[in-house]
Amino acid sequence: MASLKFLVWPAIAGLLAALLILDRWVLPAVGNRGANGYELISYANAVRSATPAVVNIYTAKLVNSRANPLLQDRFFRRFAQPGQQRQRIERSLGSGVIMTAAGHILTNNHVIADADAIQVLLQDGRSANAVVIGTDAATDLAVLKIELPDLQPITLGDSNAARVGDVVLAIGNPLGFGHSVTQGIVSALGRYGLQPNAYEDYIQTDAIIHLGNSGGALIDTRGRLLGINTLIYTGGGQGQSATTGIGISLAIPVNLAVFVMQDLIDYGEVIRGWLGVSAEPVSVSQGTGENGRALAVVEVAVDSPAQKAGLLAGDLITHIDGEPVRDGRLTMHRIALLRPGDSVSIAIRRGQQSLELRAVVGVLGQTGI
Repeated sequence: MASLKFLVWPAIAGLLAALLILDRWVLPAVGNRGANGYELISYANAVRSATPAVVNIYTAKLVNSRANPLLQDRFFRRFAQPGQQRQRIERSLGSGVIMTAAGHILTNNHVIADADAIQVLLQDGRSANAVVIGTDAATDLAVLKIELPDLQPITLGDSNAARVGDVVLAIGNPLGFGHSVTQGIVSALGRYGLQPNAYEDYIQTDAIIHLGNSGGALIDTRGRLLGINTLIYTGGGQGQSATTGIGISLAIPVNLAVFVMQDLIDYGEVIRGWLGVSAEPVSVSQGTGENGRALAVVEVAVDSPAQKAGLLAGDLITHIDGEPVRDGRLTMHRIALLRPGDSVSIAIRRGQQSLELRAVVGVLGQTGI
């Protein structure tokens, strides 16, 4: 019995010490606990940081009304006033993100396309008319500008660092309800082939977005911008601007969006790099029993940067600037992000030879990379 006493008391003392350590150094402070003592998980700080930079966009367009079918009848046409054509105002809504303190706003091109008037409503209740600085149909992005003091631009994140499984938040103006937030995770990266656009590299999330969210912010849990919400994938089998989706939402990565925005501000258009190569993806043996990816050169444009670098039809491109080729479309996208005049290394296979060529990027002038 005495020996049992000597065993029990050290155990009890150890347990009390462990509880004291947990309470003082490990468990969250009381202010972070709910009524049951568990830690509260909240993204309120992230939303509070990003929301002032997310705006609601309202557009108006003057359109001609369709002719009254009765006017096709000669009897009723006698009573119509000649030359009279009725017009109506077509309204739509969307979202945008304040990118600079000077008032530059990123949104989707389809949100403001053909609009005769654009009004921006801020989270603090202020509003202003916006002017279009530039648009890029290839990425469905547009840059607007408003003139208001004390604007709070959003903090930028790095979409290249995004990982599948990361928690994300979508902020926008769904169905005209004003600033609203939904939560999801990054479901996939590098999605493409959903729109006829030439440059697609979408972040796929399951954060629910609705009509009106287009152009709004996709942020991380620290309130940093990861992308511009753009599309809802619907049951129809294609990306659409439908009222609601099926849990598949797509956003343009912030790194691409900022590239496009800066060009639109500086030049009024997007200047994309070009090599002058038409290529198609193929599988190649890597000599280790595994197959890798490469781009088989189908055609080289005359007097193009690729031709000047010595690239020939039939060559297999395996690396661009040291990065292995994994997907032809994404490789084309990377080339487009280079600046004309930049030097790029191209690793190729030609028959049994492995060569490295160097090309000076030109200005995009035709299809291909």
